[in-house]
Amino acid sequence: MGGRPMFVLSEDTERTQGRDAQSSNIAAGKAVSESVRTTLGPRGMDKMLVTDTGDVTITNDGATILNTMDIEHPAAQMIVEVAEAQEDEVGDGTTTAAVLAGELLSKAENLLDDDVHPTTIVEGYAEARDIALDAIDGLVRDDELDDELLRHVAESSMTGKGTGDVTTEKLAEEVVRAVRHVEGDDGVVRDDVRVHTQTGGSSSATELVAGVISEAEPVHDNAPREVEDAAIAVVDEKFGVREAEIDAEYSVESVDQLTAAMDAEDRELREYADALADAGVDVVFSTDSIDDRPAAYLADAGILAFESVSDDEAAAVASATGASRTSKVADIEDADLGRADAVRVRTFGDDDLAFVEGGAAAEAVTMLVRGGTEHVVDELERALSDALDVVTAALDSGGVVAGAGATEIVVADHVREEAASIEGRKQLAVEAFADAVDVLPRTLAENTGMDPIDGLVDLRAANDDEEGRAGIIATGQHGEIGDPVEAGVFDPAAVKREAFESATEAATMIARIDDVISAE
Repeated sequence: MGGRPMFVLSEDTERTQGRDAQSSNIAAGKAVSESVRTTLGPRGMDKMLVTDTGDVTITNDGATILNTMDIEHPAAQMIVEVAEAQEDEVGDGTTTAAVLAGELLSKAENLLDDDVHPTTIVEGYAEARDIALDAIDGLVRDDELDDELLRHVAESSMTGKGTGDVTTEKLAEEVVRAVRHVEGDDGVVRDDVRVHTQTGGSSSATELVAGVISEAEPVHDNAPREVEDAAIAVVDEKFGVREAEIDAEYSVESVDQLTAAMDAEDRELREYADALADAGVDVVFSTDSIDDRPAAYLADAGILAFESVSDDEAAAVASATGASRTSKVADIEDADLGRADAVRVRTFGDDDLAFVEGGAAAEAVTMLVRGGTEHVVDELERALSDALDVVTAALDSGGVVAGAGATEIVVADHVREEAASIEGRKQLAVEAFADAVDVLPRTLAENTGMDPIDGLVDLRAANDDEEGRAGIIATGQHGEIGDPVEAGVFDPAAVKREAFESATEAATMIARIDDVISAE
């Protein structure tokens, strides 16, 4: 090259290498983790997230917070992906996973400062994760997953998420009822439980509806508001005068011709009501619009009609009632109709909702969530969705373990004990993993008003007496060491497993990066 430098990357490229790259990535991951740390536990605080358009979200749900935040750093985005994966897999534990990932990065940074190779850290963390998962499996309780235990699981998930201590118990009971309703021989069909929010009223007015709820409103005031033993049609056709496929002009030279044209149009519009009535339809849901005159004729025929139904709602109604979606009213046959015990239109404030109850083809249920403001119902919806997910996980994915930090303190002790049998520098990484797990009970203690160090020491001492039966119980203004089993604090084992797996994966991936290259 004659001593001239060779440029492989463009001049616009920015490159960070070595310890600078590792420090930058770890700092970004830790910053994201710290942003949700104060939301952990029953006394966790909420975050107010304001977008540039003025939209406000108030929540302590880790996944919602991280998804709403405008995070650009690629390493920080990996922590967001941890929360997303946790939410997708088991529906809860997103804050736990994010906080653990951040602490694993913090401990990894200390090891890097002590000249421990990143590969050694990765191998040590992987081995420690396997020890932790074995410890979790050993802590799974053999109690029968009856309704009372599942209610405790739901309550533990919702506590501190804006549901209120008084209504949490009632909401937990509704959650268990909903899950039991859709439980079959092959497990829980989670997609058959829908959550519908409606502002107005208190959260205690939340109810479980055996069926589906549609936001569509009746197209005519004279239509019936309630139909028992309803035959239901779901159509994808506009109820109106059919338009010609070609441009055409008609010359009308007499009143008789005009009257004949109007009569023909009227007969065409009446055909919609006549065809539905002849098919025995009591209620029709259309994904398209219904013009005024067909709407009046449907009302005269005693048919309750809804227009502009969303595709999701039309699919839900069809699935719940056994109806087949059709594109033409004239082609409807008896086999296309669905059945429901009742279709009722109920008014909430200025809004009408259609309740399709007791569908014949599916055991779908809907939780109608009530709250005084939009912010309240949004947070209630998130809390109930998490509760439904954790109860489903408890039934389908391997039982429950004691909550309140009891499981984490035992896991940390087991990992620490096993570290003594591991040779070489990898032992340092395993011990660091155990120390990182301590962040979870320590944060719980801090968020409940306890001294975090004293709380952690007392928790370890209490678990020496009976392993897995001591946790941070939130009582009154401060937390205290107590038995989570007696306090009814339980978490699905699947939530713990997923948190440890996803947090370890993200932390090790970030720790291995020693070169960051960015360009236009």
